[in-house]
Amino acid sequence: MAAKKTIGILGASGYTGAELVRLLLRHPNVEIALLTADRRAGQAMGDVFPQFAPYDLPRLVTIDSVDWPNAGLDLIFCALPHGTTQTVIRDVLIKAPQSKIVDLSADFRLESPEAYATWYGHDHYALDLQKEAVYGLAEIYRSEIMKARLVANPGCYPSCALLPVIPLLAAQVIEPAEIVVDAKSGMTGSGRSVKEEMLFSEVSEGFHAYGVGRHRHVAELDQEFSKAAGQEVLVSFTPHLLPMSRGLLSTIYVKLRGVYTAHDLHAVLSAQYGSEPFIHVLPFGKTPHTRHVRGSNMTFIGVAADRVPGRAIIVATLDNLTKGASGQAVQNMNLMLGFAETTGIDQPPMFP
Repeated sequence: MAAKKTIGILGASGYTGAELVRLLLRHPNVEIALLTADRRAGQAMGDVFPQFAPYDLPRLVTIDSVDWPNAGLDLIFCALPHGTTQTVIRDVLIKAPQSKIVDLSADFRLESPEAYATWYGHDHYALDLQKEAVYGLAEIYRSEIMKARLVANPGCYPSCALLPVIPLLAAQVIEPAEIVVDAKSGMTGSGRSVKEEMLFSEVSEGFHAYGVGRHRHVAELDQEFSKAAGQEVLVSFTPHLLPMSRGLLSTIYVKLRGVYTAHDLHAVLSAQYGSEPFIHVLPFGKTPHTRHVRGSNMTFIGVAADRVPGRAIIVATLDNLTKGASGQAVQNMNLMLGFAETTGIDQPPMFP
């Protein structure tokens, strides 16, 4: 039996870090060898997340205390906040160049340094790595991910919009200038740090938009839509916060091109994703619910005709912590390390 690959998780005390641990514990080909969490250093993972108390996991340590040249890690997941990750990854790869990295932050998702500076408010601190990074949407960039040393895991909002729309732009069946993405996410999408606006009494029994006209994920959407369309695309995108823990749903409004119909859009998506293990295109006219994918690495996509001639409505849903973050990261890891792509993440959704 081949030796298991050794894995590290930087930022293991956050929601995406915990989701990575949950998924990797049932992965037959890997062993979790390192968990970092600077503020929780010295604690057991079971002290931070009691659901992991029965499992034999490394104690949490600080990033600075890791002996990187001798850590011997085959792959590292970086689940650190945006803006801090690029310098950490740069330093880690200098000391441990044999390790591969899947970064769950936004630090390497944008190909243009100018776009990064515009949307994140400062210059990129690791431009050579930014050029090297592969955008980690597995169903679109599978062959590139398999050869990559550094993969930039997509954002949850972009994943839920890119998967249904990229094939339609590539097939030239919708108008690139007429895309509206109306998206809603559960509260875990904003991370685990304490914020007044995320208190229970602030968000329960309510529903609101945020980042209107200026959310940073629009840069990812513009980048990937433009590549698929072969021309510049500027998308209209508005995120909303739902008073639930996990889940993400996007309602996408598109204008049909020429004589194409909503049925043609459904046919394109069905052909594109018919053999994909983690994408399910519903029968025409059916639309998914967030509860249909909870806890899984699945994306469900539905297509319906709009009552307005020449327009169609697409509804897509995924779990923001799984396919929108950690599940997609494990899917990328499987590709990078040569495992079967579904290994460890093929569990069905949880219901209720």
